[in-house]
Amino acid sequence: MGDKVIDRYALDQDAIEAEEKYDGYYAIATNLDDSAKDIIEISSKRYKIEDCFRVMKTNFSARPVFHQNKERIIAHFMICYTALLIYRLLEKKLDLNQTHFSVENIVETLKNMEIANIEDMCYMSTYTCSQVCTALNTVFDLELNKKYYQPKELNKKIKKILG
Repeated sequence: MGDKVIDRYALDQDAIEAEEKYDGYYAIATNLDDSAKDIIEISSKRYKIEDCFRVMKTNFSARPVFHQNKERIIAHFMICYTALLIYRLLEKKLDLNQTHFSVENIVETLKNMEIANIEDMCYMSTYTCSQVCTALNTVFDLELNKKYYQPKELNKKIKKILG
């Protein structure tokens, strides 16, 4: 039989109290010669960059990549970056209108916004309008809550979005 193991520990209260004065602070170490203000401003935006990679990986399927051809790999990432750019512009426009939604809400709403061609006479929306859809209506004035659209209407909406 093995020896009996006894675990013992002790907390160094003095060390804990000495470290507590740094609680809530974030240290930045850099070799840049910029001013502290500039470095802090850049660092404060780091989360946005990290969030972009998370959004691309999670919501735009940037990884894994199952392409072998270099051109296809580049095309795949260009599509992902373009989707991210469009999402960020949409997010910014919604935020300026005091309306914020998570990336999941926006992407899910846009994925579900489909229309069906009814014998080349009109288009029927197959989606139900959500809070995101309502906010997009407000920001872009697109009347996305209609059930039927004439082809000319959709062309006007596309031109309006593209500016």
